[in-house]
Amino acid sequence: MASAAIFIADPQQSQGRLQHENLALRDGIDSTSTCDEIVGTSAALKRVLSLVSKVAPTDASVLITGETGTGKELLARAIHRRSRRSSGAFVSVNCAALPRDLIASELFGHEKGSFTGAWQRRLGRFELAEGGTIFLDEVGELPPETQIALLRVLQEHEFERVGGTRSIRTSVRVIAATNRNLQEAIAAGTFRSDLFYRLNVFPIEIAPLRERREDIPILVEHFIDRCARNTGKNIRGIEKNSLDLLQSYPWPGNIRELQNVIERSVIMCETESFSVDKTWIAQQPLANESTISLDLSERLAVHEKEMIETALRGSAGRVFGPSGAATKLGIARSTLESKIRSLKINKNSF
Repeated sequence: MASAAIFIADPQQSQGRLQHENLALRDGIDSTSTCDEIVGTSAALKRVLSLVSKVAPTDASVLITGETGTGKELLARAIHRRSRRSSGAFVSVNCAALPRDLIASELFGHEKGSFTGAWQRRLGRFELAEGGTIFLDEVGELPPETQIALLRVLQEHEFERVGGTRSIRTSVRVIAATNRNLQEAIAAGTFRSDLFYRLNVFPIEIAPLRERREDIPILVEHFIDRCARNTGKNIRGIEKNSLDLLQSYPWPGNIRELQNVIERSVIMCETESFSVDKTWIAQQPLANESTISLDLSERLAVHEKEMIETALRGSAGRVFGPSGAATKLGIARSTLESKIRSLKINKNSF
């Protein structure tokens, strides 16, 4: 994939080379994700899509949370496509994949000579996303100094290139995503609380695939159809045993893992009936993984319940409002209400 950055060429640089770099840049920014659409009919997915329809027409910052492989970037692209900025660029940045000492340069650009190896001025991702949307995946991995610069962008809509002295105004919508618990990161001192509140204007949480199993048959059919077309195979049906196996598996890698299994199965399929080699899934220690996953889920639920009860106690049972528990926890009122119900917390007892 082409790097989403562009160099300002020296005068002697040929026009042809500059055009080639611009085309490569455009391909890198505007390329669609591996999935062309969000697939599913579960109540959990419908709630998420309802939130997308409400926030997309605005310029509000969005924080998407969920386990790895749940489709956070796909959701960010859906928000962009339904926004007033849809004609602008959608620039995706994986913050965890960028070298720590180059993150600021990648996001905000740099001036020629600003550091060793900076032979030319380079535009950062924010300048490339001007008028459009920037998606900051794994935002919880940003180092403290970059968090400060990002906070300035969100508050004042301006930044400086590395080595620069001039403030650059920007009009970019920020959508961030993480699979980390940012509240715990704040408590640990690795993530700024003021940045969290700026990013968390409109939170959207994506449920893991194991919590919306009714979507699995639709996803399986979708991936089979696409993979079959790509491989030139004619698959007309799905073996019931294989579908039952796919629906019973907990999918720790979520939709991404499901897609990989389907693609591998289509490649191996030699008939018109789709089937999955059960050893590809059964060979994994499912019982142990389930036990570990359950134990972890229980411990997380206990910790989450304690945090919510502490916040409710401090707000005298109030959920919303400036001094309410939702504000103290930095989450949406609807999200907190849902967690209170699922954790069976009696908010009237505080």
